[in-house]
Amino acid sequence: MTHDHDLVLRPTTAQTEAALNPPPGRNGGDLVVETLTGLGATTVFGLPGQHALGMFDALRRSDLAYVGLRVENNAGFAADAYGRITGEAAPLLLSTGPGALTSLAALQEAAAASAPVLAISSQIPTAGLGGGRHGHLHELPDQQASFRGVVKSVHTVRTQSQIPSAIAEAWESALTAPHGPVWVEIPQDVLLAETSLPVVTAVDAAPHDLPPRPELTAVAAHLLSKAARPAIIAGGGVVRADASGKLRQLAERLNAPVVTTFGGKGAFPWNHPLSLQSWLEDRHITDFLEDADVLLVVGSGLGELSSNYYTFKPRGRVIQIEADLGKLESNHPALGIHADARLALSALLETVPEGTVPVRDDAVAADRVRAVLGLVRERIDSQELTLEQRVLAAVREALPDRSASFWDMTILAYWAWSAFDARRPNTMHSAQGAGGLGYAFPAAIGGAVADPTHPVLAVSGDGGALYSIAELATARQHNLDVTWLIVDDGGYGILREYMTDAFGQSTATELSRPDYVALAESFGVPGVRTTPDTLADDLAKSLATPGPSVVVLPVLLRMFAPTHLDAPTHLD
Repeated sequence: MTHDHDLVLRPTTAQTEAALNPPPGRNGGDLVVETLTGLGATTVFGLPGQHALGMFDALRRSDLAYVGLRVENNAGFAADAYGRITGEAAPLLLSTGPGALTSLAALQEAAAASAPVLAISSQIPTAGLGGGRHGHLHELPDQQASFRGVVKSVHTVRTQSQIPSAIAEAWESALTAPHGPVWVEIPQDVLLAETSLPVVTAVDAAPHDLPPRPELTAVAAHLLSKAARPAIIAGGGVVRADASGKLRQLAERLNAPVVTTFGGKGAFPWNHPLSLQSWLEDRHITDFLEDADVLLVVGSGLGELSSNYYTFKPRGRVIQIEADLGKLESNHPALGIHADARLALSALLETVPEGTVPVRDDAVAADRVRAVLGLVRERIDSQELTLEQRVLAAVREALPDRSASFWDMTILAYWAWSAFDARRPNTMHSAQGAGGLGYAFPAAIGGAVADPTHPVLAVSGDGGALYSIAELATARQHNLDVTWLIVDDGGYGILREYMTDAFGQSTATELSRPDYVALAESFGVPGVRTTPDTLADDLAKSLATPGPSVVVLPVLLRMFAPTHLDAPTHLD
């Protein structure tokens, strides 16, 4: 009798011949690029360095497209965006020591946002490993230690035969829910040495499913079915899992209002009668969610921003669906369901079939949503913030519905988190996961590479723009359709507000800045200076013109007043 586990795929005669006679001139770097190709990668990001030259030399013998950025952190942001848009693991090739370490902030953002990035770094020669002080260029006592607390998993290589399996294992880890960045480390001599190993062709690295436990979804379905005032918080996990359609089905079946977190923008239609939009930094919405007798939280850990700075205190039963095990019940007691959002929502749709939920008055839920959004609107309108709303509306008017946008940590982005209609899931991205500066433009480069069929928008303040100004050269070199809106207020605007509110004046927030239009033009990138009145037209024109462009808006924007400062926190 033959069992399934006894079956072995036998190589063909041609495959055997090719394996016995591999082409000459290959090195360990070829094993890296062959493995990536075998896994389905088509594009890699990175920056060459002395120890990593074996990988970069091998690129010219492969079909992989290479997008080289000017700073490793920016290359990481580009890979992050590519992974978010495509859902594929984005390879990021880096060199040892300073080059690797410079990518850390980008990898932290990828981890916080569950973006699948496959970082492959070189290491000093094998003889220098072990923590001794041999004085190799770029030497660290333990390079891996710098990444273990940031990435999802670390994979080490010490011989050429380990390369394919280590990269395949890392690929699988990056794409198993929750998605995230992973780290592979290969010594310089292993990459450079000629190899007699066969060409890598068959690589199996299918990510694991993360289904919910049925007894938990049965309880969740029962609670939701009996709820009088159900509500839903939809986080970034819904977007990462491509579960927006299933979320809408369940919300409509339950007649449950939905609010999206800032990482979950676009997960639920903005103008749907059940949509609470994204006004999580508003006490009216916080009160509404606290009043739910059953609150379903999908793909969110209810962290600082999603909980209105920890002032949210639910009074009803909480059901939390989360792929990241460490986030389950980390902030609130709940029926915790460790699962991929798509699989969990599918299970709930099967467990709560149409017609089993007690009849609720659809108009009542819609009226409650309309009433609370009216209160939010009244609060914003009372603060004389017409300019800020005009600017955000101009961006929305100019940006095509199918175009992705990438937002830096800047006042206009903070407005967009709450008030911008993303129109479609997985089209609005920001650095709100880790909160680092400099994300928008290099991420937009990665987004443009991922989907070259639509123009891409980046939005930065002048402070964040200077983190990534060198990537204008990258955008020009690859002729990418990226329009960069730089809101120039002469400093770190939000920090200026925070310090003035807290201390009566600001310190270290004012910046001497360049002429951004002239600077863009020096890179061969057209630039235009605009005003709030002409922004929509100037932005639309730039987005419609092939290639990179810069639009500079000199304006001082203000944030709307917070609602959490006088509220008690759940940590009290």
